[in-house]
Amino acid sequence: MLSAAGSLRWFRDTFKEKLGFEELVNDALDVPPGSDGLIFLPYLTGERTPYPDPLARGGFIGLTVRHNFKHLIRSVLEGVAFGLRDNFELMKKAGLKEISQVRITGGGARNPIWRQIIADILNVEIVTISSTEGAAFGAALLAATGTGAFESVEKACLETIEVTDRITPADNCEIYQKAYSEYHLLYPALKDSFFR
Repeated sequence: MLSAAGSLRWFRDTFKEKLGFEELVNDALDVPPGSDGLIFLPYLTGERTPYPDPLARGGFIGLTVRHNFKHLIRSVLEGVAFGLRDNFELMKKAGLKEISQVRITGGGARNPIWRQIIADILNVEIVTISSTEGAAFGAALLAATGTGAFESVEKACLETIEVTDRITPADNCEIYQKAYSEYHLLYPALKDSFFR
């Protein structure tokens, strides 16, 4: 995805610049899963997966007078997680049969509320690890294996990566399955309306 944690940063910088990320995300707890029908499309800088479309646009869909600032926050968190679910579904279609655990890193992975939302939307255990720089650390492990520092990539991972936290899906998976079904229809329906 092009705008995962970047979506939350954009939201904070645009609407509540002085509010810390933790406080911002904590406000999402006051809103029920599914954000009372509000859906956020996280295509703020276009998209690359699952839609290779640099002209894709973000947006809030289903906004009504009953929604408030806290709904917007939660819908951003959920919209990013739905985008991750799109990628998750692509992996399943490509033949990855059983996914029992997903390891996440980066800025968004620091927040347990967001990790719980992701666990519920993917319906899988979410694990954080000792390295917060997933891509760079992975590249370093590949290079170290290539130079002979490790016998294999598997051994490199076993010797250097430690699980720091686990979050399992809660009781919201059914709510999120319905919301994801609606989210998944939006890009194809709106694609032709994105400004070119």
